[in-house]
Amino acid sequence: MIKVEIINKSKHPLPEYATVQSAGVDLRANLDEPVVLAPLGRALIPTGLYIALPDGWEAQVRPRSGMALKQGLTVLNTPGTIDADYRGEVGVIMVNLSPVEYVINDGERIAQMVFNQYGKAEFVEVETLSETERGAGGFGHTGK
Repeated sequence: MIKVEIINKSKHPLPEYATVQSAGVDLRANLDEPVVLAPLGRALIPTGLYIALPDGWEAQVRPRSGMALKQGLTVLNTPGTIDADYRGEVGVIMVNLSPVEYVINDGERIAQMVFNQYGKAEFVEVETLSETERGAGGFGHTGK
């Protein structure tokens, strides 16, 4: 369990897990007026939330599956990473991939936030890489 410090400047309650086994918490739009997203339009939607994460942790902002399927709305930079040293407002870059405009209203659940622990890499420059069965095969190289 990670302890996340949070400042809530929104008009809405703190994020919470919908069920005991939910991986993420829903993020809500914190708007003074609705935002209209035209087809293929995008906008940065504020949440009114500010967080501080422990070193070695990130928060990922991801689409809500129902919103993606039913309305064609998704998070543009999926997953959006919130670094442990970021102290600004959590915002969600939404994009409308549907053929009709969509109105985002205040308090609407627009994305989910998942917390992940990560490791850092130390890069060691070499002349060659070790051989594997797969080698450089990628992007559908298995034919499936």
